[in-house]
Amino acid sequence: MRVLRKERDYIDGAAGADVVVVGSGIVGAACAESLTRRGAQVLVLDRGPLAAGTTACGEGNLLVSGRAPGPGLALAQASLHRWPRLLAALREELGPGRAECEYEAKGGLVVATDDPSGTALRAFAAAQRAAGVDARELAPGEAAAFEPHLTPGVSAAVHYPEDAQLQPVLAATSLLAAVRARGGRIRTGVDVTGVETGRDGQRVVGVHTSVGRIPCGAVVNACGPWAGQFAAAAGAPLPVLPRQGMVLVTAPLPHGTVRHKVYDAGYVRAAGSSDAALQVAAVVEATQAGTVLIGSSRRRAGFDATLRTDVLRALARGAARLFPVLGGVPVMRAYGGFRPYTPDHLPVVGEDPRRPGLWHATGHEGAGIGLAAATGELLAELWAGEPPHVDPEPFRAGRFAPVAC
Repeated sequence: MRVLRKERDYIDGAAGADVVVVGSGIVGAACAESLTRRGAQVLVLDRGPLAAGTTACGEGNLLVSGRAPGPGLALAQASLHRWPRLLAALREELGPGRAECEYEAKGGLVVATDDPSGTALRAFAAAQRAAGVDARELAPGEAAAFEPHLTPGVSAAVHYPEDAQLQPVLAATSLLAAVRARGGRIRTGVDVTGVETGRDGQRVVGVHTSVGRIPCGAVVNACGPWAGQFAAAAGAPLPVLPRQGMVLVTAPLPHGTVRHKVYDAGYVRAAGSSDAALQVAAVVEATQAGTVLIGSSRRRAGFDATLRTDVLRALARGAARLFPVLGGVPVMRAYGGFRPYTPDHLPVVGEDPRRPGLWHATGHEGAGIGLAAATGELLAELWAGEPPHVDPEPFRAGRFAPVAC
C-alpha cells in the first residue's frame, strides 16, 4: 500500500502536503478523512467557510430508493452501508460530542397517485430488488400505516427500509475534525486558482492560490458545482455544470407528522432528466428539529441563484397533494443551492489521465451527501494503490469526449 510518496521535494516545510483537497464540502471532507486514515499529509483549502456551499443546501439524504440498477446504484449501496460504520468510528476516535450528525435510519416511501405511475414504480422496484435493494411493495391501503397523514389517493407504494438521513454540515465538520486530529490542516478563505506542473509539463507538483504557491504531490478537485471551472483551470476540462435546486422549510410540527422520506414516483424521472428546463417532483421529509423539508426542483441556468416564486409555489402544491395536512402549515424559510451535474448522471472519481496528480471527486449532483462515504474511500483506495471496493471504471474522468478549454 502506498502511504506517502517517495519524492519528498514537493514538501516545503509546513506549507506543503502530500495531497491538497480543494473544497471543504462533504465530498472533499470524506476524501480528506479517508486519505489521512492512510497516513497522507492532507491540506484542505476552501475559498469560503467550511461546508458552506452545496453541502449547506442539502437535505442530508442517504438513499438507494432513487437509483436504477447500474454503477450509480452500486456506489449508493456501498456508501449507505459505509455511513453507519464511519460515523461509529468517528465517535470512537473523537468522542460522541464531536461526531453527532443526527443520523436516522428512518427509511423511505415512494408513492404513486395514478395508475401509469404506479405501474412504472412497481417495475422500477422489481429491477432494484434484482440488484439487491430492499424494496418492499405495499398495497395502496398499507401506505397509511407508514404515513397516517398521507393522501388516500395512493395507487402504489414501495417502502425502502435502508434509506436514511443525516445533518450534512454536522457530518462534514465531523469528518474534518478527524482530519485535524490526525495532523491534517484546514484553511478557509483561500482561493485555489490553478495547478503547477513539473518539468514534464504534465504532473502536478503544486497549486497556485490567493496566498501563494503550495507544493503538493496531488490535488483533489472536490469543488462541487465549480469543479468544471477548476478542472479547466488545471488544464483538464470536465463537463460538470451547476444545476440549481430549491427547498422549503416549514415551521416545526408535532413529532410523527411525517415519518419517512416520502416522494412522488416522478422524482426518479426528474432526477435522471438531462433537460436544462425546470424539473419538479414532490419530496417531503421531517428533521429531528420538527421542521419539514419540501423539495425538489432541478434547473440548469448557470450560477443564477434567484429563488423563483413559481418554483416555490410548485413545491408547496406538490407537498400538499401528498400530505394535505401541510396545506395550512406556515413556511419558515426557503433556500436554494447548486449541485454538480454531469451529462451521464454519474460522478467523476479518480485521477485524470491528462494531468497526473490531479484527482477528481465531483459530479454527484443531488446525491453527494449520500455518496460521499463511498466516494472518499474509493478515491483514497485508488490513490494508495489498494483494491477498490467498487468498480471505478464507470466513474473515470476519461470517459467524456474531449472538452475544449
